[in-house]
Amino acid sequence: MGNGSGKPIKVIVEGGGGIHPSMVQQAASGGGGAAPAPVASSGLGGGLGAPSPGTRAMGTALLDTPSDNLGSGFTYEERKVKRLQGLLPPHAETAAVKVGRAMDYFRKLTVPLNKYMFLDRVRNNEEQLYFEMLVRYLPEMTPIVYTPTVGEACQHFGSVTFERTGMFFSVTDSGRMRAMLDNWPHQDVEIIVVTDGGRILGLGDLGTNGMGIPIGKCALYVAAGGFDPRKSLPVTLDMGTNNKELLESPYYMGMKNERLKGEDHLAIVEEFCLAVKDKWPNCLIQFEDFQTDAAFNILEKMRKKVLCFNDDIQGTGATVLSGLVNGVRAQGGSLKDVNVVFFGAGSSAVGVATMISLLLEEKGGLSADEARGRIYLVDSKGLVTTTRGDKLAEHKKAFARTDGTPDMKDLAEIIAHAKPNALFGLSGAGPVFMQEHIEEMCKYHEQPLVFPLSNPTSKAEVSAVNAYAWSKGKCLFAAGSPFPPVEYEGKTLTPGQGNNMFIFPGVGFGAMAAQAEYIPDSLFITAADELAHFVTDAEIAQGKLYPDITEMREISAKIATSVASKCYDLGLARLSPKPGSMDNFIRKRMFVPKCSNVVEESRM
Repeated sequence: MGNGSGKPIKVIVEGGGGIHPSMVQQAASGGGGAAPAPVASSGLGGGLGAPSPGTRAMGTALLDTPSDNLGSGFTYEERKVKRLQGLLPPHAETAAVKVGRAMDYFRKLTVPLNKYMFLDRVRNNEEQLYFEMLVRYLPEMTPIVYTPTVGEACQHFGSVTFERTGMFFSVTDSGRMRAMLDNWPHQDVEIIVVTDGGRILGLGDLGTNGMGIPIGKCALYVAAGGFDPRKSLPVTLDMGTNNKELLESPYYMGMKNERLKGEDHLAIVEEFCLAVKDKWPNCLIQFEDFQTDAAFNILEKMRKKVLCFNDDIQGTGATVLSGLVNGVRAQGGSLKDVNVVFFGAGSSAVGVATMISLLLEEKGGLSADEARGRIYLVDSKGLVTTTRGDKLAEHKKAFARTDGTPDMKDLAEIIAHAKPNALFGLSGAGPVFMQEHIEEMCKYHEQPLVFPLSNPTSKAEVSAVNAYAWSKGKCLFAAGSPFPPVEYEGKTLTPGQGNNMFIFPGVGFGAMAAQAEYIPDSLFITAADELAHFVTDAEIAQGKLYPDITEMREISAKIATSVASKCYDLGLARLSPKPGSMDNFIRKRMFVPKCSNVVEESRM
């Protein structure tokens, strides 16, 4: 079995037989008896998604259409009408039984990548069942469909899936992209997640193997945000790769060219975006995991030409912003007095810094220069200043210190100088926050904020265990990927997760639903403020910075409502007339999966 790099990967067999496509059919549609899993309500009405409106597929063609196939969830009457008799096991099953069986098998698997492969097979067989599993058990599913497991899936993308999962466009397709979009089988698309594979999580250039990221992100837009899966489209722009291992592999499925850069790269992205706007004028395009310089250039070039945003820059910024707001509440401080240190100066770090700067202006009453002065940016050469003698990348210049701060390279020395409320890690460098750094943080704040935000978990700047131990259990900790609870001196400390999923589904859904002309940064501050209010004062006092992922659908609905309303306040909404009740409008528009039309258990 290949992995796109030419190296064989070890397939871990579980339960005596590994994962075979037939197991998915059995787990989804009957042929095994598992007790039904508990059924949780999404709490949201409307938007039921199965089958596709006006679908005419019959018989095996229907069963081979993932978006319309309900398997054992077709009623007996539907089986007669749709020519399905004899093609399915005779028992017509409710959603509870179908989800229960699939979850029972899912939980028997112990290797995360095998869980990922199983869910991928479910999605390509019964899309409605896949999303019903995600919606009902989102906290359990998120680490599998997205970070951290998606990183491993990308590394082995060619061997994990060969089914149609989205669209690929390459440099050689220039001039044909608009026509190629007509090949997509669904008439309408409302959300596209697009990458060029240039900087996948903390794993670097994975080329077309990075397609796992748009796939996972689109799944979260549906499960967490309420987008219709039939109107979501994962896309990879194949710009080549500088990954030598992939270029030399006979099994790599992308172009065997070095990565396109600069204006030529930007021109391809622009052509794709304008082609999307021509075909689907109200579609939201979310840029994901582009290399730093390209990410900023693309956002600057396209943000007012098409409805778009960059989650690494703006979504990460809003997520961290919410955690900072609640962290300062826990510290008993004020935003006007905040200082922060960033270890890492890439697109995500500068995006977060930009959001914090805007917040300190808006909520802290500081001038733009004063707000930027509260932010200490550290890259591989040390503190970013205008006096250290090197040529700074364009995106770093706004936060380069000009106040005579000494040029420093040692992180502990920088912390001692800045006395920050918060230490943010966005370097992708792995464990770099040492005991001396955490202890130095504790000298200035009783509850310092420690946010190792790099993904996946292996790239986090410090583990929860070490952060709690070195701060004597006092730090307020939140990471980009999930960490398990930590026992410290008889207390159970639960790490927070600053997951972008709290922000991007609601912002995207609200902007799309209002048919916004473009997405300004102020919409992300609106979203961050809404998210922060989901954590109560009592929870803040206990050190909790983010709400539970179990509240995700409600969080997205609230953020989408606030974002859509803000679009009207700013004169950006093109949807007319304005809905009388924005909350009702948003909730009724949200997709809710339905993997069975059977109301009660029955047997022939």
